[in-house]
Amino acid sequence: MNLLLLSNSTQYGRGYLEHALDTVTAFLPANARLAFVPYALAAHDAYTARVRAALEPSGIRVRGVHESDDPLAELASSDAVFIGGGNSFRLLDALYRTGLREAVRDAARGGLPYMGASAGTNMAAPTLRTSNDMPIVQPPSFEALGLVPFQINPHYLDPDPDSTHKGETREERLTEFLEENDVPVLGLREGSWLRVQDGTAAVQGARPARLFTRGVRPQELAAGTDVSRLLATEPRFDAPAR
Repeated sequence: MNLLLLSNSTQYGRGYLEHALDTVTAFLPANARLAFVPYALAAHDAYTARVRAALEPSGIRVRGVHESDDPLAELASSDAVFIGGGNSFRLLDALYRTGLREAVRDAARGGLPYMGASAGTNMAAPTLRTSNDMPIVQPPSFEALGLVPFQINPHYLDPDPDSTHKGETREERLTEFLEENDVPVLGLREGSWLRVQDGTAAVQGARPARLFTRGVRPQELAAGTDVSRLLATEPRFDAPAR
């Protein structure tokens, strides 16, 4: 598979996709027809226009799947697919309703370049269980695309020792996940991404990632770290720690 999984699409102080534009344009085929899936946000036309404005100057032709009477046909006629960020529960629910969950999964497994950002990166994991989002809708299942066999947590935030907030930190929430599930979680800080190609996987971008594994202290992964071993993960969900 050929995957580019971004933690975020907008970096503080920069335009949409600007922080990763060189990587994105190198990832997408030249003059690609890009199927954009805007379902994580309610305003599909405005969202698609934002992506189009960011990518078309680089020769990428952007077409929202909602702009076609047949989203599946739009996907099938495209050179790559991009699923954007927003609410992961709303997104997955729409993928089920439109039939795009199976279609995108099968196309990506067959070699179609798949790019995700935030919620779109969540879709590449087996389930939504490590999403940061509020479940504003109830999809038929938490089961996502499963393009990688481990979980990802985009927008990973480190604990702030000076914070007065008493809710769980992101690290505490991921630790709770590992108490109930034996599946590694790759925390992607903003400005970082995961690149998967030809059976290899590597952390890339401006910031290190953080890997959470049951029974092991969290591990810092510098940009450039090879994490291909994670592709051999055999996830065990609903497997409480003893």
